[in-house]
Amino acid sequence: MRSMNELGNDLYTGKTSFPFVGRRRLWFIIAAVLVIGAALVPVFRPVQFSIEFTGGSQFTVNDVASPDQTLATEAVQSVVPGAATKVTTIGDDAVRVQTDQMTDPDTRAVTAALAEIYGVDLDSVSSSFIGPSWGQDVTRQSLWGLAIFLALTFMILAIYFRTWKMSVAAIIGLVDVLVITVGVYAVFGFEISPAAVIGFLTILSYSLYDTTVVFDKIRENTHEDGEKSGRTFGESVNLAVNQTLIRSINTTVVAALPTGAILFIGALWLGAQTLTDISLSIFVGTIVAAYSTLFVAAPLFSLMRENEADIQARDARILAAREKALATA
Repeated sequence: MRSMNELGNDLYTGKTSFPFVGRRRLWFIIAAVLVIGAALVPVFRPVQFSIEFTGGSQFTVNDVASPDQTLATEAVQSVVPGAATKVTTIGDDAVRVQTDQMTDPDTRAVTAALAEIYGVDLDSVSSSFIGPSWGQDVTRQSLWGLAIFLALTFMILAIYFRTWKMSVAAIIGLVDVLVITVGVYAVFGFEISPAAVIGFLTILSYSLYDTTVVFDKIRENTHEDGEKSGRTFGESVNLAVNQTLIRSINTTVVAALPTGAILFIGALWLGAQTLTDISLSIFVGTIVAAYSTLFVAAPLFSLMRENEADIQARDARILAAREKALATA
C-alpha cells in the first residue's frame, strides 16, 4: 500500500490520475442533484432563522437546577396561551426561551412565571426584545455583503487570471457551496443566525482560496502547453487538479479538525451559541468547498475553454498524432 507521500508524487507526475475532467458529466449530474435538492429542501422543511432575523422576545433563565425545556414552554403558555416558543438549553444550568413579540406587561409576566417554575430569583431571568425592523436591516446588510463579495471576487479573479471564464467557474463554485450548505442547514434544522452568516462568508473566502490555488496551477500547466506538448487542454487541467489534490485534502482536514473541536466544545460543553453557529457553518462549508473546487469549478473551467477554436485545433493535432503513433507502433 502506498504512503501519502508516494501517492502525492504519483499524482504530481501523472503516474496516478483521478478523472476529475474526464468524468465531469457524472460530477455535474451529482452537483446538479445536490443543488436542486438543497434548493427544494426549504419547500418541505423551512429554513430556521434566528430571532435576529425574525424579531421577537428572548428570555434567558440562569442558575436553574434542572434545564427541563418543557417547564419553559408551560410558563410561557400560562401567560400567553398559544404563543410560539423555542427553548434551547445553554450548558448545564441555563435555558434560553424565544417567543413571538410580546408586550411589556406580558414580558414581565413571563419573566415572573419562568422564575417561579424554575425556582430561581427574578434577577436570574433576563429578557430582551428584537424588533422586526432590526431583523430586516440585518437581512438586507447580509445580502448586500454577499453581493459585494461575489462582485469583488469576479473582478479580482478576472484581473489576476486575465480571463473572465475562470471568474465565472469560481463564482459558480461559490454559489454551489452556499446553496448546498444552506440546504444542509435546512435538512438538519440548524438555525441561521448573524453568526452563521459570518461563517458563510468565511467559508466562501476559504473556498475562493482553495479554488485560486487550483486555478493557479491550471494556468501554470496550460501556459506551459506549447506546440510540442503531448497533453490536451483537458488533460492539463486534470493534471493540475491531481497535482493539488493532496494539498486540498490536507488543507481541508487541517481546517475541519479544529473547527470540529470548537463546535464540539461550544455546543456540548460551553453551550456558547455564537461559537456554535460560527463553527458549525465553517465546518459544513469547509467540506463542501473542497468538493466544489475539485468536482465543479475546475472541470467547468475546462469545459468552457475546450470550445475555443485554437484549443480545439491544438487538441485535434495532439489526438491525431497519438493515433498516428499507435498505428506505426
